[in-house]
Amino acid sequence: MTRTQELTFQLGQINYEGHTFNCLPIKGEQEVLQVMVSELDAMPIFITITDTQILCITYLCKQNEIQNGKLADLNQTMLELNVAMPLSSFAIIESYYVVFGAMATSSSFDDICKELVTLSANAYDALEAIEEYLV
Repeated sequence: MTRTQELTFQLGQINYEGHTFNCLPIKGEQEVLQVMVSELDAMPIFITITDTQILCITYLCKQNEIQNGKLADLNQTMLELNVAMPLSSFAIIESYYVVFGAMATSSSFDDICKELVTLSANAYDALEAIEEYLV
């Protein structure tokens, strides 16, 4: 059983701080697990496990969804918010703004659950904070 399959099984069995996890494995070059956190399930988290890290990403918006002339202001806002966001950071992947968190592969299952709930909540807060910049 791969680490991703093991995580899928474990997440499907737990209630963490009142949240459950709906998991959907995505086959491809790299195994990816899509996770929806109950009560915060409009923004899926995509998990990839490598030899060195567990990477969790949720997509906020596309760059072309930013109002004309607001890109620099949005980037400044995101840089300012970055430090205040526990366990998460902003990034750009291809043409998407994302919120991500990374953990060591030795992280406990409890830490992984905490990261998923925190990342999901942070993504909601971040989207609310940047909505004035979106078209």
